[in-house]
Amino acid sequence: MQNLDAIFFDVGATLRYVVEDKEFAAAAERELMELVGSTEEHDAFFEKLNKNWKAYRKWAKTELLDVSEMELWLQYLLPDYPADKVAPNAARLTRLWRDHDGRRVVHDGTLETLRELKRRGYKLGIIANTITETEIPDWMCRDHVADCFTTVILSSKVRLRKPDPAIYLLGARCIGSAPEACAYVGDNPVRDVEGAKAANFGAMVLFEDAGTADREGKAPTVLPDYTIKSIPELLDLFPPRT
Repeated sequence: MQNLDAIFFDVGATLRYVVEDKEFAAAAERELMELVGSTEEHDAFFEKLNKNWKAYRKWAKTELLDVSEMELWLQYLLPDYPADKVAPNAARLTRLWRDHDGRRVVHDGTLETLRELKRRGYKLGIIANTITETEIPDWMCRDHVADCFTTVILSSKVRLRKPDPAIYLLGARCIGSAPEACAYVGDNPVRDVEGAKAANFGAMVLFEDAGTADREGKAPTVLPDYTIKSIPELLDLFPPRT
């Protein structure tokens, strides 16, 4: 790890995870329907929305592309709803759509680890597949770690999507380090590992999160350089830089 000076992170399941909260999710679903003026039955509305979401996810994973929030809602998720209702609320709709899964909380020791890695002299960044353009920056501000990150690359803003090595190379270029001087920390044994390796990142650290091994529907073909069971274990891998 001596030649590494930048560490990039995935966010979903790596730095944060979802906690089920039925009341929180129900409130998000009610607000979502109100914003678009839906008069459909709740179950029928969300059955359609889920069907459209799955179709979009299939397209995005096949093309390795993501779209902006406005395009997501106008073209894919609610193309049959009035644009003057959907377009102005696209950002809020995306947040509510994510909230209907539950609350997102950080793994134990994550915030302290990020601050310590920065103190040790590493440049930190985020490379994440996400449909929202604001949630991750808002979380960084809310948990007071925005100053830890030099570069934030979100697929919804740059269009590129992991495991396309181009999104990793963009991150390296933006943070000002050669790819071989960058490390990537992620939880997906297929997407995260393949992308980082294809981009020639200097190290790939897999956070072994239960249940992710078959999430992509295929077995890993590339192995990570290191595996960890908790985010604070990164402090054992990344010593202070001199």
